[in-house]
Amino acid sequence: MELRQLTDSSLLFLEVDWISKKQVIDELVNALYGYGAISSVEEYKQVVLDRESHSPTGLEQGLAIPHGKSPLVKKATVAIARLKKPLVDWESIDPNNKVDLVFLIAIPEGEAGSTHLKVLSELSTRLMSATYRKDLQNAKTKEEFLLNLDMVETKDVKQGIQESGKTVLAVTSCAAGIAHTYMAAEALQQAGRELGINVYVEKQGANGIEDRHTPDKIKKADGIVFAVDTKVKGKERFVGKPYVQTKVADPLRRAKEILLASLEKPDGKVEGEVGEETNVETSKGVKGILSEMGQAVMTGISYMIPIIVSAGLMLGIAKLSWMYILGLDINDLANATNGRAGGAQEFFYFLDQFGNLIFKFLYPIFAMFVAYSIADRVGIVGGFLGGIFASGLNYTLWGIQDGIPSGFLGALVLGLFSGYLAKFLNEKIKLPKNFAAMKPMFLIPGLSVLSVFIFNQYLVDPLFGSLNSIMAKFISSMTGTGEITLSAIIAGATAFDLGGPINKAAGAIAIGMAADHIFPLTPRVLAIVIPPMGLGLATIIDRFIVGRRVFNKDLQIAGNTAFILGFLAISEGAIPFMLRNPLITIPINILGSILGACIAVALGAVQWYPLPAIWGWPLVENFLPYGVGLIIGVLFIAFGNIFIRYALIKRAERQGKDIKL
Repeated sequence: MELRQLTDSSLLFLEVDWISKKQVIDELVNALYGYGAISSVEEYKQVVLDRESHSPTGLEQGLAIPHGKSPLVKKATVAIARLKKPLVDWESIDPNNKVDLVFLIAIPEGEAGSTHLKVLSELSTRLMSATYRKDLQNAKTKEEFLLNLDMVETKDVKQGIQESGKTVLAVTSCAAGIAHTYMAAEALQQAGRELGINVYVEKQGANGIEDRHTPDKIKKADGIVFAVDTKVKGKERFVGKPYVQTKVADPLRRAKEILLASLEKPDGKVEGEVGEETNVETSKGVKGILSEMGQAVMTGISYMIPIIVSAGLMLGIAKLSWMYILGLDINDLANATNGRAGGAQEFFYFLDQFGNLIFKFLYPIFAMFVAYSIADRVGIVGGFLGGIFASGLNYTLWGIQDGIPSGFLGALVLGLFSGYLAKFLNEKIKLPKNFAAMKPMFLIPGLSVLSVFIFNQYLVDPLFGSLNSIMAKFISSMTGTGEITLSAIIAGATAFDLGGPINKAAGAIAIGMAADHIFPLTPRVLAIVIPPMGLGLATIIDRFIVGRRVFNKDLQIAGNTAFILGFLAISEGAIPFMLRNPLITIPINILGSILGACIAVALGAVQWYPLPAIWGWPLVENFLPYGVGLIIGVLFIAFGNIFIRYALIKRAERQGKDIKL
């Protein structure tokens, strides 16, 4: 590929006095617009900044490769800046990196899987050559710089591997599957040439698996390097081989050390049997286990978010159409007789029921993929059925009317339990090869499911049942201690676990007191809508408040949905935030809900009906104070999350650490 054809002298800036990352991106995006490569400066700038919030585009050796694909881009183009003074504010995989050479790559949306990856991989690979970088840094004129873009020396990039009798196979893979995947591969191959080791690299990136290792190569390999930030695909191919596992960025700093370790001091051997799921055994320690659990939770959340979005969409369409198109009472929507009414009335009834049905699979999907992340396919069945228990589907099928499911905490515990149990069984059960298929198809699923049933029946459900009972008694005992105190307790308990056992205990007591006309439901209904609306608002306004995104891409998407679901009184929209960062999210949810509810109650707002959604607002007595409390609670949660997350991100940056919030 000729990179020279993707740029122009008007897009090249040498020895410029730009003093910040923001200024560099601003100037390069403006140049792209002036060149006619993009149709909007501000919108495309936001595309680039959104990509920056996903993962670092700063590398090492003074390099940064920001990029963005968008329909705003008319043709694939590269804008380049060589800075007079290196920048230290550019997030990089190397915390000591001072950026002075920037390539901004603009790619049309339709070429995201072809040109985008080709340009990034080609540029990333070339920049691993010290000679190539030196030629770009020393170019005196724009013409010389542009000429050097395609002056790739054979000895740096294309030279064949020296035969020395030792062979190391590597697998590289980064979260985005683009630049770091290829740069790590090139670093390992360069180090192999210098050490006289044959190094072959399989890239598992956004374009799928490239340069897949053949059975013959694997058989002859003396060592394996897994330089990955993601799960290795097809790890069972390497059973019995000594290996080293490290992060994808590590070869950029110590490739020689990693290659030698794979031959002389490996972490262990890949265990398992060919044809079954395998595991790499390491002495992880507590920190490693916690990291693995965190990754499992994030995996579960990423698969759970589409369930929340689809369920919320179905419920929203059904409820709003019922009220504003058909003009019917929202309280009648759940009446089973609508299922025989015919026409639009029957359609929206079943659409609403369908939305509720989708929500029932929220926790099964979450727990299933938590277990899958830990144990791979053998963990799926146990995790899914653990999530069934957490969602309460067992109570529905067994006809138990008063059963309270364990909710998101139960799903989390059962998902982790299922994953680690399946992983343990997979490692410890050894069968003759003729009976190997029995292990993943019969023994592990059977033992996992039985264990999940016993664990839930005798520990998870009783634990949360006791918690429910304690909370119910505690809330009941507070009835005579003043409406503000009682409001704070009901609101805090409602916001604590978003539909979980404590929430349900608070709801049962609150509804009972309202039915007896002892105490209104005002704090209860406010605490249902405040958390999802507050968290959703935070993901919308964070970049305007602190100048950057403080939520990752998954939570940004979940936040938009959560904000809408808040108006529909579906608090589950906030669950992904709670699962990802419970120590941040839960206390802020509780405080924001208590603040909003107590202000509304103190100012005289009254809601006797269990209708927290927007269609119940006309039934509120004194809606103005109700609205004031709602707004204050939502803003408290939004700003609390933004400022705390921003402070944690900045502290991590000062310490040179990577943090995902």
